Amino acid sequence: MELFEYSPEVKDLQSRLTAFMQERVLPAEHIAAEQLASKPSWWGAPPVMAELKASAKRRGLWNLFLSASGEAGLTNLEYAPLAELTGWSPTIAPEAVNCSPPDTGNMEMLARYGTEEQKQRWLAPLLDGEFRSCFSMTEPDVASSDANNVGLEIAEEGDEWVLTGRKWWSTAALREDNRVAMVMGITDPDAPVGSRHSIVLVPMDTAGLTVVRSTSVLGFDDRHEGGHGEIVYDKVRVPKSNLLGQRGNGFVVAQARLGPGRIHHWSRLVGMAERAIALMTERARTRVAFGHPLADEGVVQATVADARIAVDAARLMVLRAAWRMDAEGAKAARHDIAAAKVLVPLTVKRIIDDAIQIFGAAGLSADTPLAMLYSQARFLQIADGPDQVHRRSLARAEFAATRTLAETRG
Repeated sequence: MELFEYSPEVKDLQSRLTAFMQERVLPAEHIAAEQLASKPSWWGAPPVMAELKASAKRRGLWNLFLSASGEAGLTNLEYAPLAELTGWSPTIAPEAVNCSPPDTGNMEMLARYGTEEQKQRWLAPLLDGEFRSCFSMTEPDVASSDANNVGLEIAEEGDEWVLTGRKWWSTAALREDNRVAMVMGITDPDAPVGSRHSIVLVPMDTAGLTVVRSTSVLGFDDRHEGGHGEIVYDKVRVPKSNLLGQRGNGFVVAQARLGPGRIHHWSRLVGMAERAIALMTERARTRVAFGHPLADEGVVQATVADARIAVDAARLMVLRAAWRMDAEGAKAARHDIAAAKVLVPLTVKRIIDDAIQIFGAAGLSADTPLAMLYSQARFLQIADGPDQVHRRSLARAEFAATRTLAETRG
């Protein structure tokens, strides 16, 4: 990519994806809402999703981040502006193009660390959109912001792993089409820190695996995603061949999903902010108070201007993190990723909050997508590591930095 300009391939994909969003996805939002409302106990995609997925495949808008064979597709920098477009409709668009979490990260882990048997059984169907998956790491009884606290036991018994413990916030766990959980737990409690944990593939129909409930996000049940499951693993047995990657290498394997996954999240958040700006400007142009459109009020103009400045700055930070990850790898980009992790959700939450304020009472209701978008932005200040952890990492790097220019005092 030239400076501030996307490649012809990315521009073409942007154009086609924009058309898909305008022609199919955004008009389908109210259809999806009505379909889910008519099925109060349903956890998963509304029926209209099948039509959207078929349309995306026909348009060549499928698996944008990975190729059909599981090889690398677009780079993080190339994929970021496309993920941004799907952020305009975060409850529908990502799944419609088979680029929704947690599947994207799970597919990346399988593509990089899976055996040929694991790829055939799990990766190929995920790439084809045949079923869904979940990532089961966070636990209710420990501070999972420090992943070393993750305590689910993965014991070795003969030719099997036996899993015992409880997880929650396992997104998509309640979907009927969810076939596999990727579970992080302790295989080697006496090993050095960083080498104690492993990831095991567990089919959702395995005996002893019970999905207890879904947690809500600021009151939203996220049924379209399949909820955020709390799962009990009661002596769950799987073959030893279900180990993903090397034993004791769980953190390394997980990084295959966490680094790129954060870029995906922040890009979609930028798209959410863009939709909030579009909504607030339309509202300000058409809403009259005290004899004038809201758009004529200086305070509203300042709000809109600040939103534009903030979202453009946030986008540039995401793109820099994506570029560095592509050029130098996830480890070298960790501080760029951390900075984006802190800035983007905070910025987007503020923009959506301002849009709610311009809408007034309507902005607090489900008549607009603003409340849902706000919950997503607030959720992502905690998901993938709370902001405080990333601030801590950035501060330590700043204190350790060697300045190239010494401060001078007269």
